[in-house]
Amino acid sequence: MITVKDLSKRYARNTAVDHISFEVERGQIVGFLGPNGAGKTTTMRMLTCFLPPSSGTATVAGFDVIEAPLEVKKRIGYLPEAPPLYLEMQTAEYLTFVGKLKGLSGAELRQRVDTVCDRCAIGDVKNKLLGKLSKGYRQRVGLAQAIIHNPDVLILDEPTAGLDPKQINETRDLIKGLAGDHTIILSTHILPEVEQTCEKVIIINKGKLVATDSVNNLQSRARGAELVLVEVGGRNGALDFASVQHRLEQVAGIGRVAFKEKKQSGATFEVESAKDKFVRGDLARAVVEAGWDLNELRTAAVSLEEIFLQLTREQAPAPSLEARTKKAEQ
Repeated sequence: MITVKDLSKRYARNTAVDHISFEVERGQIVGFLGPNGAGKTTTMRMLTCFLPPSSGTATVAGFDVIEAPLEVKKRIGYLPEAPPLYLEMQTAEYLTFVGKLKGLSGAELRQRVDTVCDRCAIGDVKNKLLGKLSKGYRQRVGLAQAIIHNPDVLILDEPTAGLDPKQINETRDLIKGLAGDHTIILSTHILPEVEQTCEKVIIINKGKLVATDSVNNLQSRARGAELVLVEVGGRNGALDFASVQHRLEQVAGIGRVAFKEKKQSGATFEVESAKDKFVRGDLARAVVEAGWDLNELRTAAVSLEEIFLQLTREQAPAPSLEARTKKAEQ
């Protein structure tokens, strides 16, 4: 549905997007992540034909953003961070206006307004002024205008920015419900939202693509070692934490064992294997053979936040000669 090959955008001496390539399949929800200034917004502006690329190609639904920008725009719905609303208009009036701009008319236009109001749960505010709506409702109206023409692709820029937790959950469910009918690119800084919503993640940093994969695959790659949480209980209630830790450390392939927390039923230990070692079975045997109760044993997943920070971490600049000289003199 979306194919980006070697796409770049340069401003004089500054390169905002640097030869990135990726694909998004039909019906997918893809998280588009990166620090501030990484090139996310520039990339989205190129995909929506608001900004021409300096080099490379991008196609949406088979149409090139340079050669056929009008065809691309027909197939894209775009929700910027600040929804483009006319606050003096009523909801249905505004959606009718946007629909006409998208080429809809007559019965088809009326049907699409009713459909998006129902889909975005804004039917109860159809006749209310947009300026009187809450932030959450305005965001829903913004989403409704993005899908009024039933586009193949939705590009959403920070769709939950400024919303309260309840509104975030409602918007997240709404976006999930749109998948399948639409291919969705979701740009957000709320990483748990991406974990719960997106099938695939694209991460860029300083204009360069640093990762494109499913969240599960990124977690596996980021954790070369296995991190396991082991909850151990004493058979008669008593448990010597130091003895448990020592026994776990003796299991082959263990890199680190740390006491995590005391529980009424025993204690939890965090165990990290050596690189490329998988030790859950050996840990379970060690606990049982020592005569303790194995209450729980599970692998701790790497969070998307950890992966994001790992891939976009700034490298500390090398100290200058002057700084090194001053330090040597101290």
